[in-house]
Amino acid sequence: MEDRKLTVRAVERALDILLCFTRSGDLGLTEIASEIGLHKSTVHRLLATLEEKGFVVRNSATDKYRLGIKIWELSTHLSQNDDPATMLLPDMEQLRDRLGETISLYIRDGAERLRIQAVQSNQAIRRVAPVGARLPLTVGASSKVLVAFSNEQEQEQILSMSEWPPNVDPDMYRQQLDEVHQSGYSTSYEEREPGAAAVAVPIFDSAGQLRASLSLSGPVSRLSMDKLHEYAPILVEVAHDMGIKLR
Repeated sequence: MEDRKLTVRAVERALDILLCFTRSGDLGLTEIASEIGLHKSTVHRLLATLEEKGFVVRNSATDKYRLGIKIWELSTHLSQNDDPATMLLPDMEQLRDRLGETISLYIRDGAERLRIQAVQSNQAIRRVAPVGARLPLTVGASSKVLVAFSNEQEQEQILSMSEWPPNVDPDMYRQQLDEVHQSGYSTSYEEREPGAAAVAVPIFDSAGQLRASLSLSGPVSRLSMDKLHEYAPILVEVAHDMGIKLR
């Protein structure tokens, strides 16, 4: 029983190491040890095993680690039958070509939103949206959509979080959620990033369950509040068509 516990603990620690790379592409031993709260010698042994199996690669020049080819090999075998990031990509590309701005797809993961797909604008000045980025649920158009259309229990759990930013008023946020729920979409104007604006809508699957948030974002020089409101019905229509494809 004790051996089994040690084995499971080692697996958990190895997975914790791999999860560190969701926040940064290249990490040193000290950074990883600090991130997961383990001694460097323990982390070094685990990294050596992961490196041997091809899950991480060490740069001998910098002594930093990055994800290895085995991660990508595993990802090629992910089921794509009901994966929104894969299924909805053609629709996102069409929307980008139609409106000329960056299109992103977000899902809620705990107290954060995760960008699972993005189609970058082709314009010279654009908002770059890296896939895999994690953002707080307390600010931003997609965040408000994902919270506003969550079920009541999930919404209350999110609203009762203790780590609210000091510049975000929870009461005002609740009021914004009501407005988003009534209008069917959300906007943000330099709310999270200076110079950036966005509009977002919910995507419901064929069973009526909230699956994701579809957003359009770009520089405020092109996206005035009037333009965001003008684009909102278009996103609502596209999101509806996307939802029909999801089961």
